[in-house]
Amino acid sequence: MPDGDRGRVLVAIAREAIAERLGVGLVRAREEPWLAAPAASFVTLTLDEMLRGCIGSVDARRPLGEDVAGNARAAAFHDPRFEPLTLSEFGEVAIEVSVLSPRTPLAAASEAEAAGRLRPGVDGVYLEYAGHAATFLPQVWESLPDPVEFLAALRHKARLPSRFWDPAIRLTRYTVEKYGDGRPAH
Repeated sequence: MPDGDRGRVLVAIAREAIAERLGVGLVRAREEPWLAAPAASFVTLTLDEMLRGCIGSVDARRPLGEDVAGNARAAAFHDPRFEPLTLSEFGEVAIEVSVLSPRTPLAAASEAEAAGRLRPGVDGVYLEYAGHAATFLPQVWESLPDPVEFLAALRHKARLPSRFWDPAIRLTRYTVEKYGDGRPAH
């Protein structure tokens, strides 16, 4: 299936899942076999170019179609940073679906070594340390292009000090295929 078709299906699933929860539509049954394969995804909602919700999975734990629908509902109604999406916002919200590759280890004994191995604009990064964890999709490089600042913000997101480093910090990276619904982010 061409990427454009794949993207249209995934974004439609996300939009239908939100519409269904709002009581204004249903999620269509789909027969595409690739939707049944386990995969991890993130669904990002923006309104007037501002983040309105973003929830996802970093590891494949359920079929891709279910993962996208579940993450779309979570981004719209359960992102703790935002109030639930309203029906009036639904018509204006832009939807982006990111399908994640499997994570691979990024070994680094120091922050400088980690920063030097990152590929800005390409790598999504997942950080784990002593029960703390956070991730940034590759899209975050657009607002944090410096690898050192990217890592500092990621540690802050994980509720660690921004300038903290410990050799026990575990980093993994992944790439994404991202698809938008073509709606302007205003």
